[in-house]
Amino acid sequence: MALFLAPTSPKVQRRLSSGGAFLSVAAALALLLNCKETMRAILFDFGGTLDFPRHWLDRFVTHYQAAGINIERAELDSAFSTATRKAYARSAMLRDYSLLQLVGFLVELQFENPDVRDAAAMRRLRAEASFRGTIEELKMQIRDSFVAESAVGFAISRPLLGLLAKRLKIAVVSNFYGNLDRVLAEADLARSVTVIADSGRLGFYKPDPRIFAASLAQLGVHPQDTVMVGDSIRKDCAPARAMGMTAVWLRHREFSGREAVPSDPVDFTIDSLEELKDFGWLAD
Repeated sequence: MALFLAPTSPKVQRRLSSGGAFLSVAAALALLLNCKETMRAILFDFGGTLDFPRHWLDRFVTHYQAAGINIERAELDSAFSTATRKAYARSAMLRDYSLLQLVGFLVELQFENPDVRDAAAMRRLRAEASFRGTIEELKMQIRDSFVAESAVGFAISRPLLGLLAKRLKIAVVSNFYGNLDRVLAEADLARSVTVIADSGRLGFYKPDPRIFAASLAQLGVHPQDTVMVGDSIRKDCAPARAMGMTAVWLRHREFSGREAVPSDPVDFTIDSLEELKDFGWLAD
């Protein structure tokens, strides 16, 4: 029977998935502190987890709209998915790309979609009197604001990883583009990370259990001694839990107002990475 962290006040309250009953704060704290005795490693997803707590598609929609491009999530979804697949296929070319270069490349691919191009063209027509920029400048605005937002997330992740690294081995396990090592180094996160599992380098993608198994092997730990933290139940939590890891779901704010308990099993649900400090792994 799975237990779920209900990150309300107090944060450590937990709910039983079957009956909705709540443990006392004292009992929840005792269970969380027990994790300290057994956990040896923690795996993190990257996009939507360590960089900024939103899915990249939702973030792109926000930055397109901030640039004055009237496009909705459903309209951008196809362009985003196609661009992601194309970039995965070109991961060998992208291995030396910075985050800025990578995001710029993804935006270029997204603009190949006629819906995106048409929306950008309409933005120019509506603002002809005041807007003197070009489509290229719109692309740069989207790219730059996306990367600036990531820097905000890195400022939260950096000290947290530093604290966790004092107690646990850390791996970053991500469906990425072959350049995750450079991105983590630029963000000053790499110094706290023992293993980087980039699907663009390994050739297999979450939820494929091989990417998790490779990470565990490099860390030298067993699944039962490991925590997986990610924003995707299907790609992060469910496969990790099936292997015997403790699964922690980072719930994005887009889930507000929805059913708090996910349909697939997770062990804990958090709304912020900083809530990991409440799990007892940093206790003396």
